[in-house]
Amino acid sequence: MCGIIGAWGNPAADRVLVANRLQAHRGPDDEGHYHDVDAQVALGHVRLSILDLSSLGHQPMLSDDRAVALIFNGEIYNFRELRAELEVEGKVFRGHSDTEVLLALYLRDGTAMLSKLNGIFAFAIWDRRSQELLLARDAFGVKPLYFIAGPHVFAFASEIKALLPLVDTVGELDPASLHRYLSFLWCPGEGTPLKNVKKLLPGEAMVCREASVARRWQWYQLPAFRCQPADMDEAAAVGGTEAALRTAVHRQLVADVPVGAFLSGGLDSSTIVTMARERVPDIRCFTIESRGGVEEGMADDLPFARSVAKHLGVSLDVVSIDSSRMAADLEDMVYQLDEPLADPAPLNVLYISRLAREHGMKVLLSGAGGDDLFTGYRRHLALGYEHLWSWLPQCLRNGLDKGTAGLDQRRPLFRRLAKLFSAAGMDGDARLVHYFVWARESQLMELYTPEFRAAIGAESAVQPMLDFLAPMSDSTLRLERMLALEQRFYLADHNLTYTDKMSMAAGVEVRVPFLDLDLVEFASRIPPRFKQRGRVGKWVLKKVMEPYLPHEVIYRPKSGFGAPLRRWMRHELHELLGDLLSKESLRRRGMFSPVAVEQLIKENNTGKIDASYTLLSLLCIEIWCRRFLDHQVPLSVG
Repeated sequence: MCGIIGAWGNPAADRVLVANRLQAHRGPDDEGHYHDVDAQVALGHVRLSILDLSSLGHQPMLSDDRAVALIFNGEIYNFRELRAELEVEGKVFRGHSDTEVLLALYLRDGTAMLSKLNGIFAFAIWDRRSQELLLARDAFGVKPLYFIAGPHVFAFASEIKALLPLVDTVGELDPASLHRYLSFLWCPGEGTPLKNVKKLLPGEAMVCREASVARRWQWYQLPAFRCQPADMDEAAAVGGTEAALRTAVHRQLVADVPVGAFLSGGLDSSTIVTMARERVPDIRCFTIESRGGVEEGMADDLPFARSVAKHLGVSLDVVSIDSSRMAADLEDMVYQLDEPLADPAPLNVLYISRLAREHGMKVLLSGAGGDDLFTGYRRHLALGYEHLWSWLPQCLRNGLDKGTAGLDQRRPLFRRLAKLFSAAGMDGDARLVHYFVWARESQLMELYTPEFRAAIGAESAVQPMLDFLAPMSDSTLRLERMLALEQRFYLADHNLTYTDKMSMAAGVEVRVPFLDLDLVEFASRIPPRFKQRGRVGKWVLKKVMEPYLPHEVIYRPKSGFGAPLRRWMRHELHELLGDLLSKESLRRRGMFSPVAVEQLIKENNTGKIDASYTLLSLLCIEIWCRRFLDHQVPLSVG
């Protein structure tokens, strides 16, 4: 697990060496550079040594004739099988890294190699023979990759902060993307806060020629687009899930360093630890204790984590963090994330990763992806109850929306009812996508200045998600359509983004066995009735784990990493809110109406509306602007 960076064209190529140091936290073990002076192509790499800790794993890695250079961030979990295949054909390897296998595979198969890879990765290959630069990102976007395609220059990096010094100007803010950050708390699609910075999408590849994009294509398509669930019975669903899950976890234990795990006490992380323990009986686990309480309406994780650790006989290290400390770290969180993601959960990943690194761990297994394959979020439950009210005339459905929106939003039940019926008047995919929305478009438009509204224009926040669903067969069930949205957007653009950035800030690699391609393919064939069964989400996974985990852990209330955000807005973040969202600050930025924001804060405090996450999003955007625009990332690094 590493950081990669590169540029094609001057003066960008000359800046790679210095800019690479801005992502040095991603690879504290080694650093390397490559420069093709004639072509004006430069590559940089920082390394976190996981496989083949020797110098034979150094990057950039060159072919024997030095005509091809590779930089790679990630892990190829099936590299041993691929290596054996290449060795049968006569290939002789010098070391035993997956990087060397990846390079050999490219030399044999070119871009056709992508379909053979099961792993998490973002890589770049410069081929002097064809004068082409190839970029690729893994199927689910576990590893990030940003790029700028400008006149006479092409640049890319694992993090935006390292990418920006490669160009002369940061560029303009992207109003449409900022609108999406406020709508979802994260930005679906390729957009970022800056117009000229884009994300290479999950499962996507790109070939550049003459410092510009020549070809861009999707090399991996989610199973929901390719097949319908199979006609399997309960025994086949449970048995197949267990077998695929065990294989995935065991496969992802490959490393030349110790492997640990997150253990929240939820079903997903507990499942991963259970399977990993079969190969690593003394696996070390890590969790967090948030002193000062959890968000109202959420279960406390720590007692469950301790219960699971005791049941499985594994060690559990706990980092204790005061909620006021989390609030104080918010500004640093935004800088490390590169994007204004409005969620305090990333801080928990950072604290746990730091603790793990202090104990010598470079690799942690995560339960991320379980909800996105097998269900588990409240929106999946809500989807199952649509039949109780969706037949009503639209006027009555609109009444459900208006009536629940007027309830006291300080009470968790009323907030959830308002969320459930916020799109009651919509139909089809529009209603499906709206389950992911945190702030209504009409409400956000009232917050914007006339100039900012004009800059957004007709850009709809939900359009990337609607466009994504459009090619899907009409026969695809709504639950499967929603899971496809989870897998493509909520994972890649939110959960996986913050997990990667915050763990790598501590020099720790996080692996996600639930997103093993073989497991994903099998899960897509499971009939929906074995995923969400009435009020029971993840039904098939829970059945798999009944012989292994206590019943109270398997069927515990849904929880997750978080913080008492609504209290923060009234206490810990009150002063920061007054500073960053002051009238003077808002007028200077020119995006948000000072009067409207002041009213939003007032109505949130009285419980008339629940706007805590919208306010956090406004805070994160202003923090991002101050760090990346007002005080741009310096080219020289101390």
